[in-house]
Amino acid sequence: MATHMKTTVQVPDALFEELRSLAHREQTTMKALIQEGLRLIISERKQPKRFRLRKASFKGHGLNPDLKEASWDQIREKSYEGRGG
Repeated sequence: MATHMKTTVQVPDALFEELRSLAHREQTTMKALIQEGLRLIISERKQPKRFRLRKASFKGHGLNPDLKEASWDQIREKSYEGRGG
């Protein structure tokens, strides 16, 4: 047996009017749209967000060919070349 809870929620007037208008256009109830929206938000937030590394490449054509077989120490040394020390 399903149970229902009645509650009061404060919604800004502009959002309420958008909801009412959408319900009228889609020939449904505001209650149905609110329930659909809540279900959508809950299901989206249950799923962990996948990490995506942002594209942060620089102008150029990839790794310097001289460093193709270089060790990390050699690459690091080359990156600091001409910077003092």
